[in-house]
Amino acid sequence: MTVEQQARGAAGAGRRRSRKDEILEIAVGLFAARGYHGVSMDDIGAAAGVTGPALYHHFAGKEAMLAAALIPVSDGLLAGGRERAAGRPDDPRGVLESLIDFHVEFALANPAVIALHLHELDRLPEEPRRQIRRLQRLYVEEWVTVLTALHPGMPDGEARVLAHAAFGLMNSTPFLGGEVDRRRRAELLRGATLAALLA
Repeated sequence: MTVEQQARGAAGAGRRRSRKDEILEIAVGLFAARGYHGVSMDDIGAAAGVTGPALYHHFAGKEAMLAAALIPVSDGLLAGGRERAAGRPDDPRGVLESLIDFHVEFALANPAVIALHLHELDRLPEEPRRQIRRLQRLYVEEWVTVLTALHPGMPDGEARVLAHAAFGLMNSTPFLGGEVDRRRRAELLRGATLAALLA
């Protein structure tokens, strides 16, 4: 299944989404599959079953769609990371496992968003890009705090390197094929990430 198909399927699955949310899901899938510049408002409208100009009722343009896709994701990762870190303040290993579980589940559920973030973040205007980068830095610091608690004496800079390496493992989901089922992919990603961070 392509990221375009994932986005289209996700728009109709689960709870009833607003039309704006459906359009955003479709746009994310198209951006991830074809690249930001490879998609026009008319393309998004056609995939969503509306005219391109009708999209402007929901979004000011493609940049607004991109920001609407990426800012809440970064905000949600930070909130989720903080929640997990606060859950077991005296158990850094438990917190690390909880953070890994949280991020792996996010990565498996959102491969199109990850692809979009990896390849298209620089398309955003400076202010939303700065906002996303700030949220990301704060999320990384949640991991740094746990890693330095788990590895006493480890400098923060080294913990940051490990955190980013872990994100590289977990955020590989846009590039994983369908050979291995979701449950096993989650197990493999969790195990590889935990092993890398405990070494």
